[in-house]
Amino acid sequence: MSFSLPDFRRKWSCRGYMSAGAAMVTAALGLSLVLSERAEARKSTSPLDIFGIAAPRPRAAVHSAKIPLPRPRPEEAPKASDEAPPDADGKPSADKASPDKRGADKPAEAAPAPQKPVSACRLALTEEIAIAPSIPDIRGPGACGGEDLVRLEAVVLPDKRKVTVKPAAILRCTMASAIADWLRKDMVPLASSLGSTIGELDNFDSFECRGRNRVVGAMLSEHGKANAIDVRAIKLANGQSIGLTDRTLAREVRERVLHSVCARFSTVLGPGSDWYHEDHIHLDLAQRRNDYRICQWNVWDPLPQVAPLLPAERPEEAPPREVAAKPEAKPDGKDGTDDEATEKSPATAEKPAADAGKSQPHKPATKKRR
Repeated sequence: MSFSLPDFRRKWSCRGYMSAGAAMVTAALGLSLVLSERAEARKSTSPLDIFGIAAPRPRAAVHSAKIPLPRPRPEEAPKASDEAPPDADGKPSADKASPDKRGADKPAEAAPAPQKPVSACRLALTEEIAIAPSIPDIRGPGACGGEDLVRLEAVVLPDKRKVTVKPAAILRCTMASAIADWLRKDMVPLASSLGSTIGELDNFDSFECRGRNRVVGAMLSEHGKANAIDVRAIKLANGQSIGLTDRTLAREVRERVLHSVCARFSTVLGPGSDWYHEDHIHLDLAQRRNDYRICQWNVWDPLPQVAPLLPAERPEEAPPREVAAKPEAKPDGKDGTDDEATEKSPATAEKPAADAGKSQPHKPATKKRR
């Protein structure tokens, strides 16, 4: 059997490649060693430094450079302030502020939402006129609610006395202002004519989300818009009460109240308008076309007095009542018993018949059918 290198390579090709590769690797390693020695000799970077396998090269000595320092600040120089220099308007600029302050301003909270501007009515309705703190806007179902609302607790009179509103009324600012002006300018002179001053306003109803007259499905009432109030009476400081629908109150007083409210409010409903307003007065500031107003309030006269069921007592100065005289005895000795017997005979004749009927056995009565 003959053995030759070509046959071996043809039969074992992989081993041939492996032997050739090993030879190439050996040659490359030898070449790298030679190059590294020459590079070290001329103090140049070795090609194998990029692979991190070359021998470490000693570093050259580091020489410290002298850096010139600034000159010291003279004592007569003004002290530097940490605040930023002001702008032309006199305000410190935010861009030139110190880094510490700018860093402190970064984590600041988000700016609050812009506040709603205060209305002219709210500015005019001060504590010298009424105790009426503002409340948040109400957004009820449908169109109920409103804006610029207050809780009217009391009205301050010109003499600094307070008229309590019981209970406190939730109204729009314009409606509360109209109530305050009505009490201060119209009701104070009326109470003075009665010898007293106002002490309390009887509030029957103010804000309530409902239809007119509390009818389901009816048009939204002005009460649902916080634009109306129902008043039953005005109580005076001396204990007297001006019932606006009280018939026993003087007609002149009620007419003065009628004229005052009809001149100030766009809607006035009282007795005679409908049976819903027989015991109170409805006041509101509803806006209508052409400034149309409604004033329906009949000032009824007092009811007629009803005659008493029992007779009047007999006066003491009246003469005594006369008593009938007894009959005198007859001269024949008869005292009139015969005559009385004859007169009573018909009654006695009927009596036995009645007694006879009673002596009979009782029979059950039969009910007649209708």
